[in-house]
Amino acid sequence: MKTLYFFSLCFFLVACSSKTEIVEAPKKMRIINQSSAKNGIITAKFTVWGNCGMCKETIERSVKISGVKKANWQIESKIMTVSFDTTLVDVTSIQKAIAAVGYDNVQYTGDNTAYAKLHACCQYERK
Repeated sequence: MKTLYFFSLCFFLVACSSKTEIVEAPKKMRIINQSSAKNGIITAKFTVWGNCGMCKETIERSVKISGVKKANWQIESKIMTVSFDTTLVDVTSIQKAIAAVGYDNVQYTGDNTAYAKLHACCQYERK
């Protein structure tokens, strides 16, 4: 009986320790913390301009850097969702990596040389 009580208590404590916290950040970027503090993984969502499936491949490939666990860019909404380890990388580095391959995002303008090399369908209207 004591063992059952102990495991129930442990399960309850683990379940309650994982909470979702939303922190508003400037320029339409939201950082959503969906993990416990001990592993340092957070999810950020921010706008990245682009047009098509080739853009999606390039944008997602640009953030295959140490610390990034998942990356998904939605063509229709232009929203990039990226989960990463805060001990290895930060949102600024991720956004700079995207800009380096020619794509504007909420914080950085894409590299002009890289933008000029994008396929014609990938050259979105720049802000």
